[in-house]
Amino acid sequence: MKEAKKKSTVQWIMEFAGTHKNKYVLSVITATCGVVCGIAPYLIVAEIIKELVGGNKDWDSYIGYFITLVILWLARVIFHGISTSLSHHATFQVLGNIRKQTCDKLSRLPLGFVLDTPSGSLKNVIVERIDSIETTMAHVIPEFTSSLLGTLAMAIYLLTIDWRMGFASFITLVLGLVAYMGMMIDYQTDYQNTIDKTKKLNDTAVEYINGIEVIKAFGKAKSSYERFVVAAREGSECYVEWMRRCNVFFSIAMVLTPATMLAVLPIGGLLYMNGSLSANDLIMIIVIAVGLITPIVTCMSYSDDLGQIGTIMGEVIGIMEAEELIRPENIKEKPVDNTIILNNVKFGYKDKEILHGINLQFKEGTVNALVGPSGSGKSTIAKLVASLWDVGEGSIAVGGVDVRNMPLDFYNDKVAYVSQDNYLFDTTIMENIRMGKQGATDEEVIAAAKSSGCHEFIMSLEKGYDTVAGGAGGHLSGGERQRIAIARAMLKNAPIIILDEATAYTDPENEAIIQASVASLVKSKTLIVIAHRLSTIADSDNIVVVKDGFIDSQGTHEELLAMNGLYKEMWQAHMSVKDTMAGGAAYV
Repeated sequence: MKEAKKKSTVQWIMEFAGTHKNKYVLSVITATCGVVCGIAPYLIVAEIIKELVGGNKDWDSYIGYFITLVILWLARVIFHGISTSLSHHATFQVLGNIRKQTCDKLSRLPLGFVLDTPSGSLKNVIVERIDSIETTMAHVIPEFTSSLLGTLAMAIYLLTIDWRMGFASFITLVLGLVAYMGMMIDYQTDYQNTIDKTKKLNDTAVEYINGIEVIKAFGKAKSSYERFVVAAREGSECYVEWMRRCNVFFSIAMVLTPATMLAVLPIGGLLYMNGSLSANDLIMIIVIAVGLITPIVTCMSYSDDLGQIGTIMGEVIGIMEAEELIRPENIKEKPVDNTIILNNVKFGYKDKEILHGINLQFKEGTVNALVGPSGSGKSTIAKLVASLWDVGEGSIAVGGVDVRNMPLDFYNDKVAYVSQDNYLFDTTIMENIRMGKQGATDEEVIAAAKSSGCHEFIMSLEKGYDTVAGGAGGHLSGGERQRIAIARAMLKNAPIIILDEATAYTDPENEAIIQASVASLVKSKTLIVIAHRLSTIADSDNIVVVKDGFIDSQGTHEELLAMNGLYKEMWQAHMSVKDTMAGGAAYV
């Protein structure tokens, strides 16, 4: 398959702009009109000076000039206001489009992409980095473009008056640009360094805040905070060092570039004295050269934004061009049932293969358990079945149809996936559960809560089902979040249910309630359970023992015990821990 040609930054910006491109065009046009209205007064002032030098003392003859100056000033303000309004209105719509499309893209990407990218980095890109484009989109496009056009127009006009003076007007500009080029040496490298250090600071801050409970509990506050201090110091020093290196070049550029009179006055004076330049032309050139300062400085003020836009958009484009889960838009062949078959499945994270040719069958209407040592690949199998990743090799079929041949929405409706790290939104518990089935009645939500053993604790909260869960469910305990997530999955009533250690934080009493509720849902469904307490899955129809990415063994509880293999060792270890706990020697 031929690889699609990647779009340039400008093409991406135009795509994000969509129907708002016309507003940018109008913004540039009105901004250009504003620049013209800002330049024209210099020409009028030059005429006034020529009249005064020529001895015209008739006040009435100047009134027309003054009225025209006032009109031009008002017109410049009006055109600038219209241009700014158009560009800002379009820009905020475009920024909204970028954020929406970026978030939509994340939903289509494999889970591995999100897991490999620190949450602080994604938040930084979607919030701060995209927001930083506002200046470029709202101001640079109309104001830089119009100022550049205005500068070129005045330069051409100067050349038509006297080509020598036209070039003289740009001597300091050229010298300033040379200094500016010195400032731009290694610009992308330095700017990328600030981005990397800022990302590190954001990631460290998020990690520190999220782990503050553990840090305090184990007395690691000093060492953990030191990492944040180091990241903050590096984040500031990279900017300071960059600015220190550029300071001399920047000062020279900002002093020389607008100082057009340094060349115009002496050269113009010499040409006037030798008779090759008239007084009227000299006056006109001096005034226009002064008028060049404003558009030149405006162009220079946005040069940094133009230099950054490639890097800023590069991060957004990096997300937009990431390889996503490839799925058809429409279903061509529907599964005949909910039986899941893994055929020679291989999968790895980056360059490390985790699963090595897995062959499994989870029959419809059965309870299937995945057990094994930590890191053996149990959760990876569950996530592949949930289509959070695509297999590296082999295939996963449901009802005889490869999951890659089903639309994501269609397959997502078939699967309810609950992990031990469940996310709750910062809304009410009622709405968090209702997300399992949009449009579900309050009665249906409450029934699902009762089935998952969380109705009683919800009712004990101050506002019951109207209690806000907090950001990421922060107002609730880990066990409470898990039970609500299970209630959400039960409400979804999907034909395939995957519980990836979903009762890890649940006490034994509520776990028994949940197990009974889940068991009642199995009829005509396919249930896959990963549990660290083997006693909870002993009654499963099929227990699969995973070790080092291979299937070690599988069968019923009795069959596996009779094999005297890894499962029996795990079972004996599990039972010894339960006996110890029962004896009061330990408590978990």
